[in-house]
Amino acid sequence: MRRRLRTSGRGHGWVQGRVQGRVSGRVYGYGLALALLLTACSGGGQAGPGATATPGASGDIVVASGRDVTGKGGIRQQLIDAWNAQQDREHSDVHARLVELPGSADQQRSQLLGALQSGSAQYDVVNLDVTWVPEFAAAHLIRPLPDALVGADVIKSVASTARWGGKLYAVPFNSDVGLLYYRRDHLKQAHVQDTDLSKGITWRQLRDLIDAVEAPGRSRPKGYEKGWTTQLGPYEGRTVNGIEAFLSATDGAGLTDENGRYTATVQQLTDGIAELRARTQGAYTLGDAVRSDEGESLTDFADGRTAFLRHWPYAYRTLHQSLTDAQLGVAPLPGRAVLGGQNLALAGSSQQADKARELIRFLTSRESERCLLDAGFAATRESAYTADDVTCGVARTPGAASPSASPSGESADRMPRDDHGRPAYARTILLPALRRAVQRPRTPLYGAFTQTFATELGTLFTDDPPGDAELAAELDKELRKVLPG
Repeated sequence: MRRRLRTSGRGHGWVQGRVQGRVSGRVYGYGLALALLLTACSGGGQAGPGATATPGASGDIVVASGRDVTGKGGIRQQLIDAWNAQQDREHSDVHARLVELPGSADQQRSQLLGALQSGSAQYDVVNLDVTWVPEFAAAHLIRPLPDALVGADVIKSVASTARWGGKLYAVPFNSDVGLLYYRRDHLKQAHVQDTDLSKGITWRQLRDLIDAVEAPGRSRPKGYEKGWTTQLGPYEGRTVNGIEAFLSATDGAGLTDENGRYTATVQQLTDGIAELRARTQGAYTLGDAVRSDEGESLTDFADGRTAFLRHWPYAYRTLHQSLTDAQLGVAPLPGRAVLGGQNLALAGSSQQADKARELIRFLTSRESERCLLDAGFAATRESAYTADDVTCGVARTPGAASPSASPSGESADRMPRDDHGRPAYARTILLPALRRAVQRPRTPLYGAFTQTFATELGTLFTDDPPGDAELAAELDKELRKVLPG
């Protein structure tokens, strides 16, 4: 039996650390821009990544966050170091300190809720998943912020994740969106003439390409099993895939309104379930997908078991550590793609609100967003993708050697970049995908919603699944129990 890497329910940072090691056989560095930023800031600040959620020392601005997908000492920490260096230059006695919360996203949410409700940890800034903002705002655990913190430069779809009840409660820090990765080498072996799918394809065209790879009498790629894989395990990944199918089938009709009230009809649910069933039918989908999370699906794809993969932007950098540009392609996800990401919010209990707001402004500035993009995150500002005069703000030290991931001197950063240092796909694929992306239901009861939604959809992947209408009626009944309206 093939041994599988179990990562179910864990955050992206944990996933990438484990998967990157398996995909490439070594732990790589974090790229030229990150290394340069670290060099520029070394010795300038006093902050370091915290191991536990301890109260801040006098003068500390404590930032609570999940794991950084760029790894230990990654770009988030380096941006905080840069702010601390600025404080030293200004002779300020205030420094910021990053506390990374352990566990899965759900566990991190529970930790933050408990800490802010009880006051057991003196957090000033909290890095919230975009789906958590309504819950924390409605519970008065985070404070409203000045509207000026989110200007016209922030991607419109991303900016909307930061508001609740007509007020701004957070500032977009890094974004996320579903993308389609594909194996160019698999398609070439199937004699597909045009392997540039960057303009986008439909699900029908995707299935046609899978049929070409699996054509009778044709030699299949080594290790290949099925056409595509995604994240259908019993956690948020199943919710994301379900929402993408539902919104694609219903022309973007959401399950809730802007106030979090349930608005879906049984017919809309039926159409959404039919779309999800069509996408995940056994003839095209890797069997392990129904138990997979981000890490496992990424590994399966990198190992060549599938030709296609639905995943997030950070996979672009991770996959390029073991696959060349001739082997790997990325395209917009067919249909609707779900928006993800994290937003920075000011804790209601913060005793240093002014400095905390100043830190949020710095971490979400044009230059910081460009640093996040260069490191592999999806930036939240248009200028990070389109303004060539906006850079990470760090010049390379003359004569310095490139960052190395191994004693042999192998380059740490294999991610393709454009002429201005951005990830090569950022302006042409990632930015348009973010502009078109759709949100998951916005409700203070999101935790109850996603648990119910993922649980009910789980019956679709059993040995004896119900019909579309039957499952839709049951899903409708259960959602009405947990959502108002």
